[in-house]
Parts: sequence; C-alpha cells; structure tokens
Amino acid sequence: MRHHRPEPDLLTVAAGWADPAGWPVALRFDPAERWYTRLAVSDEHEVWALSWLPGQGTDLHDHGGSSGAFRVVGGVLTEETVSAGRLRPRLLSAGAGRRFGPRHVHQVTNRGSAPAVSVHVYRPALLRMTRYHLLDGRLRVAEVAEAGRSW
Repeated sequence: MRHHRPEPDLLTVAAGWADPAGWPVALRFDPAERWYTRLAVSDEHEVWALSWLPGQGTDLHDHGGSSGAFRVVGGVLTEETVSAGRLRPRLLSAGAGRRFGPRHVHQVTNRGSAPAVSVHVYRPALLRMTRYHLLDGRLRVAEVAEAGRSW
C-alpha cells in the first residue's frame, strides 16, 4: 500500500529559503529592473527569489493557474489585490507572508525607501502569467506571457 505524502505548505517552503546566504546564487539589486532568479525546482513546486529597489514593482498579474505563497525576507512590500473594483493595499514587512490560490490576481511594489527581498513558491511551476489593467472597476487582460519570457 502506497502512502500519499502530503504536499508541503508553500509558505513553509518559502520560510525555508528566507536566508540569502543559503541561496545557490548571490542576491543582487538591479537599478534598471526588478531582479529575480529561480532558486530551486522539484516535481512539487518551484522557488524564486526577487529583489526590489524602492519604486520597483510588478504589474497587476495572475500566476497562470498556479497556487503560491511569498514571504518578505527583507524590507517592506505592498501587495495590492482587487476588491469591490478597487486596489486594496496590504503592507508586508520582513517575516510576513501570504498564501494564495490559483485565481489570485495582485501587484507587488516596494513603496518604501529601503531595498526589499522576497521568496516566492509556486505549485505547479509557472507556465504563464496574465497581466491585467483595472479599468472602470473591472480587470481587463493586457497580455499573456509564456514561461521563458520576462516576467
């Protein structure tokens, strides 16, 4: 009889990667654009590291049907989600994290004055992301980006 191994909690996985000293690549900050790199991939999930200088952020986007979690490991990030036709901000400081399901749409920005670093985990691995515009209180598809293109 085979025992089904439970899938790991993605926020717990992210916490396990919270120390950049243990990463297989050196943490970088890029003044031209947000820096990111994939730290690990398995059959169950993939792990990404991102760095954010003040003012850097993402567009409003989903994760192509993947569930996920992210943890801020340094600095402060603002996550905005759509509720009642408006963007609703949530501040996430170092140590804070967020789980999300396969239909989650958000944008993340460093609105602070110091650099920020975060770890993101996705199940399954990202294959595509859809970017959105919020127009007249409704999400409108702006672009679908396939894996391998710039996120």
